[in-house]
Amino acid sequence: MSEFKDLDPVLHSQLRLAVMSLLISVKEAEFGWLREKTNSTAGNLSVQINKLKDAGYIDVTKKFRDNYPLTTCKITKEGMHAFDLYVKNLKQYLR
Repeated sequence: MSEFKDLDPVLHSQLRLAVMSLLISVKEAEFGWLREKTNSTAGNLSVQINKLKDAGYIDVTKKFRDNYPLTTCKITKEGMHAFDLYVKNLKQYLR
């Protein structure tokens, strides 16, 4: 049996991991802020956010502010647990 645990394939993507890393440190974040911080395109970020949402790792809220769409993301308890487990398992590879 391998001493290395499998890494969560949902989190083992550079952009999804970056989004989770940002969300772990804030209460919630707007789409534009996430796009700016990750230096990604709106289309790619949207796809990756949907994958995180489908996995249950983040909640996504869509509303309007001053007639403009506003998307906010917030990490879930399941997302926090998955992120912590990912980091723990990744540390095994670094030893």
